Amino acid sequence: MKKIIILLIMSSSLLSAQEQKSINNPLLNKWRGKYGGVPAFDQYHISDFKSAFEVAIQEKLTEIDAIATNSKAPTFENTIIALERAGKTYTRLVAVFGIYSSNLNSPEFEPIENEIGPVMAALSSKMYQNKKLFVRIEKLYNAPEKQKLTKEQQRLLWLYYSNFVREGAKANVESKVKISEINQKLAGLFSKFSQNLLAEENNPYVALTTEADFEGMPSELKNAAMAQAKQRNLTVLGCIANTRSFIEPFLTFSTRRDLREKAWNMFVKRGDNDNAFNNNSTLIAILKLRAEKAKLLGFPTHAHWSLSNTMAKTPERTLTLMEAVWEPAVAQVHNDVADMQKIVDREGGHFKIEPWDYRFYAEKVRKEKYDLDQNEVKNYLQLEKLREGMFWVAGELFDLKFKQISDVPVYHPDVRVWEVLNKTTGNVVGLWYFDPYARAGKRSGAWMNAYRDQQKLDANTITIVSNNCNFIKGNDNDPILISWDDASTLFHEFGHALHGLCSNVTYPSLSGTSVARDYVEFPSQILERWLATPEVLKTFALHYKTNERIPQALVDRIQKATTFNEGFSTVETISSSLIDMKLHLAGDADINPSKFEQETLTKLKMPSEIVMRHRIPQFGHIFSGDDYAAGYYSYLWADVISADAYEAFTDGKGPYDKVIAKKLFNNVFSIGNTIDQEEGYRKFRGRNPKIDALMRARNFPLSKVASKK
Repeated sequence: MKKIIILLIMSSSLLSAQEQKSINNPLLNKWRGKYGGVPAFDQYHISDFKSAFEVAIQEKLTEIDAIATNSKAPTFENTIIALERAGKTYTRLVAVFGIYSSNLNSPEFEPIENEIGPVMAALSSKMYQNKKLFVRIEKLYNAPEKQKLTKEQQRLLWLYYSNFVREGAKANVESKVKISEINQKLAGLFSKFSQNLLAEENNPYVALTTEADFEGMPSELKNAAMAQAKQRNLTVLGCIANTRSFIEPFLTFSTRRDLREKAWNMFVKRGDNDNAFNNNSTLIAILKLRAEKAKLLGFPTHAHWSLSNTMAKTPERTLTLMEAVWEPAVAQVHNDVADMQKIVDREGGHFKIEPWDYRFYAEKVRKEKYDLDQNEVKNYLQLEKLREGMFWVAGELFDLKFKQISDVPVYHPDVRVWEVLNKTTGNVVGLWYFDPYARAGKRSGAWMNAYRDQQKLDANTITIVSNNCNFIKGNDNDPILISWDDASTLFHEFGHALHGLCSNVTYPSLSGTSVARDYVEFPSQILERWLATPEVLKTFALHYKTNERIPQALVDRIQKATTFNEGFSTVETISSSLIDMKLHLAGDADINPSKFEQETLTKLKMPSEIVMRHRIPQFGHIFSGDDYAAGYYSYLWADVISADAYEAFTDGKGPYDKVIAKKLFNNVFSIGNTIDQEEGYRKFRGRNPKIDALMRARNFPLSKVASKK
């Protein structure tokens, strides 16, 4: 026995430091358990991330080097497939790291995120700048034999080749060094921008000190404000937190104009205050580095580089679309503001409509014109019932069934998990994690993540996806009531999740939502349209007290008011999109964010009653990473497609037309990036999308608008 123990001690001492770290670090373990394994959230610790990344990065670099230096001639199997299989530990680790970054960010995590971001960027550069590896990929891409590959294999080869070229594989040695340095600097700046924004949302608040401060607020918002004050240990009656989920309903219903102004100013100045969290110098540095990188890669601006792998292809095409919709949207805003001003004047208010008034008086106009009160509608919009409605829609369109489970670890008590099955076959197609509530350390907004992509390369691997929101918790055991806009967002993000859950491809790099950025919003935006269908409203819009179905008369009023306030939402979003594009078309010009924003909006004749949805110093979409930089236009671009696609249903047998739904599944939701997205859409629709459908959906005039072919 002693001899065996001695041998074990000796063998342990011979292990490398890296292997020792691997043994003692749960973050490096393969995901185990049912469903092909799941993240072991009950075993992870923030303190383990640094050592885990050291091991995972070295493992991936070793695997990449083995592919690049393979003495055998390059083949699809020993190069492209080998790359698909490389770095599995790293891929799992990055997924968990992203969950912590978005949902569990803390003072303990922040310095680790600041350190790891540049390290991850350096790894990416090392891979894309590996000359021997690119030579192998290029040989395969240019070889006549590639025609013998399947269409999906050819698409995967094209993706690797184009991504390597786009990231500088053909640049000279000096440029590659600079590009790598820029990528690492950008990663650090992205983390800094995000952390500053999170601090600006976590810390400030508007105090509610008297009962009069609650005037006009619906009961659930009042309860949430009171709960928020208790959570912060404040000696006030309640407080309005600096997040969209608090601010927007407060601006809509509070009768206290002075407090609305205070809340509005707090929200729109996130990242633009004279404090340690001011984001202006950070975003200026990001813009400069992006411009430099674009030139090193052979592009005139970052916007041109960013759009090189999108459907739009060029900035000019996006500007043409945005400008075509901008003019009628602005005209509609002026009409709506005139109606609001009439109410102000009639009520004896001696003031002009200001941005902090817009939502409040828009709600009054909605009541006058359509006899529609958002609070009346909200009584029927229970979060959990609408979640059931989403599941039902997924079953009707895509034959999916959701079953809640409790035998997998979660990263927070708020998170719940569902097993997703194909109703016909009974096969499990994925897991859906749902994290619905706001909390400290969680970034604002709503989003979808894929913890693991569906693929069939080695085995039938099911996807794991999540939807994350920031709904406000009320009193314990009370149903969570949400606004119509929030309900639309819920369906929107679920559309992204369905895009992942419906995926049926072979290779992980082509799976699910791995499509062009200005196409990825299409599946999410089209799903929003099913919220307003009578089938959903009559079955799942139940009164939170009586459980009675929403009355048909109220459904009719909702349908009539569908396009109300579209001018506001369109101007709010497109103004941000135009600023984003123009910022990144400015190249390396010296930018003063405040001046640039003001001058650009003045030229656009931005209505003074509206502010951009995301002002520059708080524009996380474009300064927390590269994904949406010069790409915020994608929401409008994709909505052209989704409006056009939904008309395929309404022109047919209706929203639940099984034939059209099957075509949508086969040509959009299930195919990932296995074919060019324009080709996929043409297979679904029989033609390219046209802008006319969007203009009809938003009730804008069609004149002077050219169809998008």
